[in-house]
Amino acid sequence: MDMTRLRSLLYLPANRPSAIAKARTLAADAVILDLEDAVQPDAKADARAAAVAAALEGGWGDRPLFLRVNGLGTPWHGDDMAAVHVDGFAGFVVPKVDTAVEAADVVKRAGGRPVLAMIETPAGVLNAPAIAATPGVAGLIAGMADLAKALNCGVDAHRTPLLYSLSAIVLAARAAGVACFDGVCTEYRNEVAFRAEAGQGKLLGFDGKTLIHPSQVDPCNAVFSPSAEEVAHAEAMIAAYQAALSAGRGVATLDGQMVEILHVEQARRLLARA
Repeated sequence: MDMTRLRSLLYLPANRPSAIAKARTLAADAVILDLEDAVQPDAKADARAAAVAAALEGGWGDRPLFLRVNGLGTPWHGDDMAAVHVDGFAGFVVPKVDTAVEAADVVKRAGGRPVLAMIETPAGVLNAPAIAATPGVAGLIAGMADLAKALNCGVDAHRTPLLYSLSAIVLAARAAGVACFDGVCTEYRNEVAFRAEAGQGKLLGFDGKTLIHPSQVDPCNAVFSPSAEEVAHAEAMIAAYQAALSAGRGVATLDGQMVEILHVEQARRLLARA
């Protein structure tokens, strides 16, 4: 599975059957059944059983189904990890991964399934390169709400205090060759705000974004999909470069800008994603 092709990853409380049923009809690229933040302590066991039932029942098509377990050190973590081995789960999401040692521990117990590690603390940001480079970690997910709390920072519409951390997560993922996904936007009733935040995430280099509401799926897919203009520009760039090669030149120009092989490679990646 190429995780970098995922645009929209929708969190669902694992103990809400109606939400799970609706999710099977949505266009989310991936679904994450949540046992952590969305589930109260006294409902954890029932939510785990419901998640296992949803995985075994199937009906998810070709979209991967992930399980977000409770974090290391919680009383539910061990049982959650055992549930990941059920047929139907493509992998799992682990919150608050702070070190490569923790990442390696969860990978060891993942049964070969890919791990998406959430970076939600200052230690996680500083150790993100080592976490991303841990064999078995398939991607990083930004968890900005918990990070903002830990930093004791304010958060404006542009997420200014968090930009360093967001970029650090992208850098770590790219250095390790794994996927990276932006954190959630809590303003699920405000599509303008969501699109702005998703567009910022795309600009920073994230492959996609995690979501908390079905209404965010279609806007997210639109933002993280190449536009018709981007596709046309990529095709023109490749054509200009091929024409230059045919003329014995290694560099082309398009609309007054230089086109080299690195630009062509980027254009081909964009067309593959489209």
